[in-house]
Amino acid sequence: MAGWGRYPIIVAESLRRAGCEVYCVCLKDHADPQLNSICNGTTWIGMAKVGRAIRYFRRHGVTDATMAGKIHKVRFFQPWVWFKHLPDWRAIRRFYPHFFLSRADRKDDTLLTALIEEFALDGIRFAPATDYVPELLAKPGQLTRRGPSGAQWKDIEFGWGIAREMGRLDIGQSVAIHRRATIAVEAIEGTDECIRRAGQLCRAGGFTVVKVAKPQQDMRFDVPTIGVGTLRTMVEARASVLAVEAGRTILLDQADTVRYADEQGLVIVVLDANGNLVS
Repeated sequence: MAGWGRYPIIVAESLRRAGCEVYCVCLKDHADPQLNSICNGTTWIGMAKVGRAIRYFRRHGVTDATMAGKIHKVRFFQPWVWFKHLPDWRAIRRFYPHFFLSRADRKDDTLLTALIEEFALDGIRFAPATDYVPELLAKPGQLTRRGPSGAQWKDIEFGWGIAREMGRLDIGQSVAIHRRATIAVEAIEGTDECIRRAGQLCRAGGFTVVKVAKPQQDMRFDVPTIGVGTLRTMVEARASVLAVEAGRTILLDQADTVRYADEQGLVIVVLDANGNLVS
């Protein structure tokens, strides 16, 4: 099941190289059309067509599935969202307590777990995409030529605890820090918008972005992901440092990402779960 970004393309290419038949449910206005030429078959559906997605997988004998790519969750909060996306019966039945009765919350983990449980009713098991492309998980160490200054290390340490707590509360994955002050916290808008907002609030630039997995991270979905696109947003916003968590962050196109960071004078460090640099 493919959302926005390059990650679904990389996963599909890896599966094809491994000799797998790949059938992709591509989310409209999210997934890249390039998937049409990579996969054995594709279908393009709206975000609320749960039943249609299940029927497509069952028709092709799919029992093992994975999710890759970002879902723009802000679209769930637009006016008349259900009229725009026209949910099918299975979506209505599964998400009725969340969106119609408001008896259940709409946290990322809650909604995505409910989605996976609906597929499981038809014998379709979701596994982490990183099971198929484990080489994309960031390894600990300093990735760029430049390392953090003393002041930047203090910002990383300060932001690490805040980001972990935001993750524990299932609010977001990223925080922007400058001189041990919290400039911006990611919520439903996503990391790039959080960074842009930090750039608007911290006109002097030079701030640090800390992005970590949730302590309770389910690796089947919503795994922190960075790549060249993240760094371009940082450059536009005048950020200087990116700190992420080893083993639980997806690093796309590592060679290109690190090369771009070095060209722009950025710092990237990959730390252990306690926020320490281990080489």
